[in-house]
Formats: sequence, structure tokens, C-alpha cells
Amino acid sequence: MANLLEVKDLATHFFTQDGVVKAVDGITYDLEEGEVLGVVGESGCGKSVHALSIMRLVANPPGRTVGGEIIFEGEDLLKMDDSEMRHIRGNRIAMVFQEPMTSLNPVLTIGRQLTETLELHQNMARPEARARAAELLGTVGIPDAERRLADYPHQFSGGMRQRVMIAMALSCNPRLIIADEPTTALDVTIQAQILELMRDLAVEFGTAMVIITHNLGVVARYAHRVVVMYAGRIVETGSANDIYKNPRHPYTLALLNSVPRLDATERVRLDAIEGLPPDLVDLPPGCSFAPRCKFATEKCIQEAPVLVETDTNHTSACWRHHELTELAQAASS
Repeated sequence: MANLLEVKDLATHFFTQDGVVKAVDGITYDLEEGEVLGVVGESGCGKSVHALSIMRLVANPPGRTVGGEIIFEGEDLLKMDDSEMRHIRGNRIAMVFQEPMTSLNPVLTIGRQLTETLELHQNMARPEARARAAELLGTVGIPDAERRLADYPHQFSGGMRQRVMIAMALSCNPRLIIADEPTTALDVTIQAQILELMRDLAVEFGTAMVIITHNLGVVARYAHRVVVMYAGRIVETGSANDIYKNPRHPYTLALLNSVPRLDATERVRLDAIEGLPPDLVDLPPGCSFAPRCKFATEKCIQEAPVLVETDTNHTSACWRHHELTELAQAASS
């Protein structure tokens, strides 16, 4: 299957009075057509900035993509002019943002916000666009869709607003949807409904998805492959099954150990990840995770590891990836 998206050595930095913040510092991955990719990591690791870089929405100043390529359907998005990118954004690539209340325009009706995209990208007349907008609201589970087109965002609940955002993302049948923490502000029951809806619609329309989240349970259930980020870099990639069953980076292992398991047969103490993420203005010379890592050696502190293949389609940026299982078992015994 052909790659729909290829991110190659992408670097996005923010130039501040305190120095250069290397929010995204040379990440590389690809995404196949119809695939669901999960991107996980702590706050500040570069997940959202990398997504905004793909959409060319990083505010300049202070942010700027300083290197790399973003190849989408064979074209480098970073080399397109603003007019070409506007044709891509919202049409062939759509994004669902974290908080729908701040993403929707409070002074425009839901109907107008949906029809505007259809008129711009699909060249629909106003009546046709309105009919399509009502159809989209019905597709994402909003009852009495025709009447609700006249409502404003504040008249919808949080879950309903996120459904509207999904309808907007799907309106032009995009090839790729980037969902940046799409369920952060929702309660657990609504979270499950929204994620099931997104997965079902992605399958129905053959759309590839990048799901950015803190929730490892979401990744386990919905993602085919996983990218683990730390301090602006990718530290591990692999299938969701491999990442969960056989993590090859101490940070991934620490994330998994910090989450309660429903299948645990006995009471197990959760392991907190000690310390804080590094200052992205002044990254340590070696592995960025070394100051917080239980298994760090002198080499880890002095030399930064690169991503290497540990198994088929499984990579890790750790000097001790080959012995991590044994180290973890020794530490827990």
C-alpha cells in the first residue's frame, strides 16, 4: 500500500527571548492510506506542534519550520505557496482540534460554518451546501439536524460541538484527518462515543487518521501503529501490539507502567515517572530521557541515541533496547 503522508526530518523551532525552543527536532515517519496512527507522549513533547506544522498553522513569529519535508500525495507541503496550501487545508487534510468551543466561531451559526467549507472547496451553491451540511450533522449523530443548522456553538453541549467539528472535518471527504486530543474536554462516556464515531467514519470513507493523545487506552483500541515522542523527538515506533507487548524504550515502558490495568490479577503499585521533561531551550547532550531513566548509563548521558530497527517495523532510540525486558524484570523483582 502506498504512503499517503511522509514526514522526513521535520524540525519546527520557536525563537524566543530565552532562546530557541526546539519543539519538534527532526522527526520522521510515514502513514499509509486508510491507516490510523497514534502519536503519544507527555505535554510539551511536540505532538501538537508537529500536527500544526503539517497544516502550516504554526504562528510566525515566533515559530518556524526550519527543516525537513512533509510529503502528502507526492507533494511537499512546505514548498507550496499560501494559495495552494489553502486548497489542501480543510479539503484534502482536515484537523479536529482539542477544544471545539475555541475552534468554532461563536458569532456564526453551525450551518454557516459547515456550508462555508463546502462552498469554498466543493463549489456548491448555498442550497446544496445546506442540504449537505444537514446530512453531515445527521451522520455524526446530531438529532433534528436541519433545525440545528440555525443554532450557535454555545447552544450545543461539549460532545455535540465535537461532533460538529468531526462533521466539518469530513465535509470534503479528506484523505487525512489529524485529531489533536479530540476528547480532552469530554467525559469518559462521550469520549468513547466520539472515538467510535471517528473510527467508523474513517473506515466508511477510507480516510487515514493521525490521533494525538495522552490516553494509551485510546491508542491500544484504535491505532494500527504508534509513534512515541519525547522532548521533540521520536523515541519509539511500532505496531500498537508490539508497543504494548514488547516496549523497547524506557520512556514507553514508564508510560505503560503508570497506567492502571483492568486485567491485573493482583494489586500493583503504579510507577510515577520521576523528574520533569527537559528544557527544550537547553537539551542535555545525550539521551533527553536519561536524567529520568532508571536504566541510564554513562553512554546514555554523553551520547544521543538514534532510531534503529529492533524488530521488523519496530524502532527505538535507546542504547539498551536489546536488554530492556531483562532490566525491567530485574527492577520489578
